[in-house]
Amino acid sequence: MNTPFINHYIAGRRSAGRSERSQPVSNPATGALTGRVRLANAADVASAVAAAREAFPAWADTPALRRARVMFKFLELLNAQRDTLAHMITAEHGKVFTDAQGEVTRGIEIVEFATGIPQLLKGDYTEQVSTGIDNWTMRQPLGVVAGITPFNFPVMVPMWMFPLAIAAGNTFVLKPSPLDPSPSLFMADLLKQAGLPEGGFNVVQGDKEAVDALLVHPQVQAISFVGSTPIANAIYETGARHGKRVQALGGAKNHMVVMPDADLDQAVDALIGSAYGSAGERCMAISVAVLVGDVADKIVPKLIERTRALKVLDGENLAAEMGPIVTEAARSRIRGYIDAGVAEGAKLLVDGRQFNGAQAGQGCDHGFWLGGTLFDQVTTDMKIYKEEIFGPVLSCVRVPDFARAVQIINDHEFGNGVSCFTRDGNVAREFARRIQVGMVGINVPIPVPMAWHGFGGFKRSLFGDMHAYGEEGVRFYTKQKSIMQRWPESTPKGAEFVMPTAR
Repeated sequence: MNTPFINHYIAGRRSAGRSERSQPVSNPATGALTGRVRLANAADVASAVAAAREAFPAWADTPALRRARVMFKFLELLNAQRDTLAHMITAEHGKVFTDAQGEVTRGIEIVEFATGIPQLLKGDYTEQVSTGIDNWTMRQPLGVVAGITPFNFPVMVPMWMFPLAIAAGNTFVLKPSPLDPSPSLFMADLLKQAGLPEGGFNVVQGDKEAVDALLVHPQVQAISFVGSTPIANAIYETGARHGKRVQALGGAKNHMVVMPDADLDQAVDALIGSAYGSAGERCMAISVAVLVGDVADKIVPKLIERTRALKVLDGENLAAEMGPIVTEAARSRIRGYIDAGVAEGAKLLVDGRQFNGAQAGQGCDHGFWLGGTLFDQVTTDMKIYKEEIFGPVLSCVRVPDFARAVQIINDHEFGNGVSCFTRDGNVAREFARRIQVGMVGINVPIPVPMAWHGFGGFKRSLFGDMHAYGEEGVRFYTKQKSIMQRWPESTPKGAEFVMPTAR
């Protein structure tokens, strides 16, 4: 049986491209090879950019209401194909099917927001800013823009980017992760069915070579990226050096503070779901439980029990709570962090390395499996505390009081998401005000903002000035133009040699 190739999508059709490089795509639950994804070279990237560049003038001139109608049709098609996309995610990423459905839904919400683009593009107008002069602003598209997206959300994260970019009048080149590339092609097909002109949305599959080509291409006006902090930093610096607008979302180490007055059962539910959902392969996963005062002795036994009871199964099994790790390399990396935690003296309460793939279901013996892992007595100088593990590992840190909890979170290099569980309104208010993190939950474990609010962190979790989606996304994908106008009848006679002022 021949292994199928997963191609690029350029100028409205699938393309093998010019590069002869490719890499395998596997089902993480079984380890079985399911395809080979093409890896673009600079020539392939240039073809995609050229297609987008050719489509841009006519698309930018298309009235915003007509662009919105394409988004409405795309929304209709997405809703009809939600489960198809979810199954594709589970097959290549491994997350459980219900979680994949949630991912698609959150992406759909961005498309719903993008359908309001006529309102979002409205400018400002001031009559008579000076004698006989009116002033107004308008927002115009940038041109060809690109998105570089990670494996953990192959549908939702691209939809943080391209619906708003396209609705605003830009054309788009997507470089998805080569680990789960198929959903990007399916979305491209749906956009074409929705009426988007050829070249309006293009996909170049690939790795670093494709990323580097996008970063230096003179026709790419803006780059949006989601991934690890070292790569986000490099993309921000390289893109800016080549005159591009860059929005680069980096890594995370999300803490959840549990105060002594919290509802412990709710806190346990929140920690288990947010730490082990999607096998911890989320930039918003809670990976550190900050246990204040005597709450640790009460909550840790409950965490042990629930972690051991996790239903780690093939993601297509509707009883599954957690699926496999995305690749064997990722599993080995996570196991290395568990080894490091033990070596540095953290107390290993539940060891996910002992999980056997045969327990996950028929045919899963060769999948990339790991069980939930729980550490206690973790300190802030340990590797498992400082670094992003991106796997199903929860570290418990004990602190004496609220002030120390806030301090260790604010001292961490990452500032993506955080949560605090408490019944005390003053604690909740002070936490929200004082914490140096971009997305804050009060009794909400994964505070991912809705489509109209925008997503982004602080410190080394975000490089750039604007968050993803929401009104911030509209600003990122458009440029403001200010126009001042007067007519000959109101123009004073004679040359003016001083700076204009209102008069």
